[in-house]
Amino acid sequence: MAEHGPLLRVTDLQVHFPQRGMGRSAQPIRAVDGVSFDIAAGETLGLVGESGCGKSTTGLAVLRLVEPTFGTVTLGDVELTALGLRRMRAMRRHLTMIFQDPYASLDPRMSVGAIIAEPLDVHGLHKGATARRHRVGELLELVGLDPDHANRHPHEFSGGQRQRIGIARALAGEPDLIVADEPIAALDVSIQAQIINLLEDLRDSLGLAYLFVAHDLAAVGHLSDRIAVMYLGRIVEIADRATLFTRAAHPYTRALLSAVPVPDPVAERSRQRIILQGAVPSPADPPSGCRFRTRCPAAFDRCAVDDPALTVRGDGHLAACHLVDERRG
Repeated sequence: MAEHGPLLRVTDLQVHFPQRGMGRSAQPIRAVDGVSFDIAAGETLGLVGESGCGKSTTGLAVLRLVEPTFGTVTLGDVELTALGLRRMRAMRRHLTMIFQDPYASLDPRMSVGAIIAEPLDVHGLHKGATARRHRVGELLELVGLDPDHANRHPHEFSGGQRQRIGIARALAGEPDLIVADEPIAALDVSIQAQIINLLEDLRDSLGLAYLFVAHDLAAVGHLSDRIAVMYLGRIVEIADRATLFTRAAHPYTRALLSAVPVPDPVAERSRQRIILQGAVPSPADPPSGCRFRTRCPAAFDRCAVDDPALTVRGDGHLAACHLVDERRG
């Protein structure tokens, strides 16, 4: 991996899907439509937005589990989007994924030990039955599970325990970066905080970097160093956690923040919730100009004509909004 510069750099990433059964003239679904960001070693970048905004597709495209239509993804000095499939498989030792559903992501026919050992076999790590068994035990301990349970099968574990198994599998190749795709969404509320705390502890102890994909801004805020807000295939704002929560620039970000509960009951009751009107437009036919304008309470004439660029608003703070430009002018 590179010693200088970001660990991961994503530049103008696009993922378009054809509309099946609609004919060749049908516009493609622009699930991801020009996304750029970077992640430093040991950093967590949260990627947040409503369902269907393209955030999970972005995570899959970073690992090329979905092939990008355009753009580049670079890990260290290696441009992943230029690799053949064999070399890309080898690179997945360095970046891997934690999936959303701990029930669907684990093969019920395999023992937990075999599930965790599979990446070791694929990448030729800890060769030999004894070394592999020892490493599996270490990984189970690392995620708070009993190494003696390696011979059990996924159905013998709770949802939270299964997600810990998925995390252990993701750690098996000793990655530099993990894409965590909604890793707590399928879990009970009582378990979610435990998994967030585990991910935080692993990041700090192992020096991991995360792309943490979620719709829950409160969870994203707890774990992330910086947060990128996504709407209809585009990133509309990026800022460090404190700046985003206290000085959000984009109206969409402010609407998301208004839905995050605060621990003070008096403040919570007096807070004004921003309710967005209308539905998210189709990614096959996005609005002209600013994509958010059809739901934005502050939209004005320029928003229908000019597509706002993601531009610097302060130290590391970027937003794509004409309203901010007008206020600054």
